[in-house]
Amino acid sequence: MRLYRSNLKVILPPTGKYKNKNMDHLKDLLETKKTTYLNELLDLLRIPSVSADPAYKESVFQTADFIKDKLIEAGCDGVEVCPTAGYPIVYGEKIIDPSLPTVLVYGHYDVQPADPLELWDSPPFEPVIKEDKIYARGACDDKGQMYMHVKAFQNMMETNSLPCNVKFMIEGEEEVGSENLETFVKAEKERLKADVCLISDTSMIANDVPSICVGLRGLSYVEVEVTGPNRDLHSGVYGGAVANPINILSKMIASLQDENNHITIPSFYDDVAVVSEEERKAMNEAPFDLIDYQKDLEIDKIHGEDGYTTLERTSIRPTLDVNGMWGGYIGEGAKTVLPSKAFAKISMRLVPNQNPDKITKLFEDHFKSIAPPSVKVKVTPHHGGDPVVTPTDSLEYKAASKAYEKTFGKTPIPQRSGGSIPIVALFENELKVKTVLMGFGLDSDAIHSPNEHYGLFNYFKGIETIPYFFKYYTEMKTT
Repeated sequence: MRLYRSNLKVILPPTGKYKNKNMDHLKDLLETKKTTYLNELLDLLRIPSVSADPAYKESVFQTADFIKDKLIEAGCDGVEVCPTAGYPIVYGEKIIDPSLPTVLVYGHYDVQPADPLELWDSPPFEPVIKEDKIYARGACDDKGQMYMHVKAFQNMMETNSLPCNVKFMIEGEEEVGSENLETFVKAEKERLKADVCLISDTSMIANDVPSICVGLRGLSYVEVEVTGPNRDLHSGVYGGAVANPINILSKMIASLQDENNHITIPSFYDDVAVVSEEERKAMNEAPFDLIDYQKDLEIDKIHGEDGYTTLERTSIRPTLDVNGMWGGYIGEGAKTVLPSKAFAKISMRLVPNQNPDKITKLFEDHFKSIAPPSVKVKVTPHHGGDPVVTPTDSLEYKAASKAYEKTFGKTPIPQRSGGSIPIVALFENELKVKTVLMGFGLDSDAIHSPNEHYGLFNYFKGIETIPYFFKYYTEMKTT
C-alpha cells in the first residue's frame, strides 16, 4: 500500500466509494475512512500512556479522555471516564433494543514502558510507518487492536447496521495487572451485563492464515529480594568473607530449573492439565516454520522443556522466567562493591488447573527454603491470573469463525496462546459471560519489545471483520 506523508499526518488514497447504508457496504465505507482512522490511531500512539511509571501519570489520564471523545464521536451514549483508585476506566454504550444481545468490548489504553530506548530505531512515541507497518509503543498491544473496535462501531453506526447492543469498557491498568478492574466489575455488574465479551489483544498465525485464540496461560508474577550485609561493602576488604547477594541470587535462580529445563519447585506440576496425544497432534499441524522462527529471532537453536515442541512449550506447558535482575553498581566505569541487596522479577506462566495463588505460595516457600543462612530473602507477590480455555463449539466461537471466513476467505484455525489476559477469568466468574479473543496482531509484532509495530493490513482488516462478528452472533443468538 502506498503512503503519502503530510507533516505528521498520513494520507491514504481511497480505493472505494461509499454507496448505501448497509452492512454489505461497510468495506466501501472503510476505504473512504482509512486516512482518518489511521491518523487518529497515530495521534493516540503519540500519547505516552505508560501505567507502570508515575512520571507518565498525566499522559495516562490524557489518553482516557482521548478514548472518551472518540467513543462519543463514534456514536456511543453514556460515555464516562470512571475513576478508580488508580487509572480510570472509560465506559460507553449503545443500546438499540434491550431484547437484543449485548456485546461487551474490552480493551486497554495503557502501554508497556519503552525501555531500553536506545534499541528503538525511531522514538517509541513518535509513530512512523515503514513497509506498511506502524512502529510505536502500543501500536499492537493494545492501542491499535483496541481502537479497531471503536472504528468498527463507528462504521456500523454510520451505515445504520449495528445489529445488537454494545458496551465498551476500556481500562488503563492492564500492563500493571488490572489492579482496580475487579473492584469496578464487581461494583458495576448491572451496567456491564452482557451476553458475550469481545477482546482483541492476541495474535493470529499469519496474515494469510487467520486463527482465533482459544486458550490463554495464567500468570504468577513475583519480585524477590536477597539481602546480605547491612550496607554495600568494599569487595576487596570483605570479598570472600561475606555473602554476595547477587552471587547467591544467581545460584538460587539457576536451581529453579534442571538440566531438562523442568521447573524444580516441589508440587509445581501437580495440577497441570494433561493434553491428549490427539490434541497435541492437531496443535502441531498449525503452520509453523522452525527455521524462520530461529531466523526471525537470530538464534541458532531453540531452547525449552525436553519432550515438547516449540508450539507446545509456548501454549500448553508452564514456564518460569526471570524478567529483570539488578543489584550493585551498573554505572559507567568500575566500582568494586559487594552489594547489600540483589533483586529479580520472575514470572510463571500457568496452564489449565494451575491456581496462581497456590503457585505463588509454592514458589515463595521453596525460594526461601533454598536460601543459605548468610542472606535474608523476601518474596513480594505482584499480580496474577487464572489460565483459560474457551470452547470451539459455542455460538460465540462459531460467530467469530464465520466473521473471519467472510473477510479472509478462509476458516480460522483455533490456537492456544502463550500469553496471559487475567481478566478473562474475572469476566467469566463475575459477569458470567464467555469471551471471544479475536486478535489481529502477529507474534512478530515485537510487543513489549523495542520497535513494536502493527501492520496496516491488520488494523484495517480488524475494522472490516469485527462488524461481522456482531452480525453473525446476533443472528445465531436470536434464531
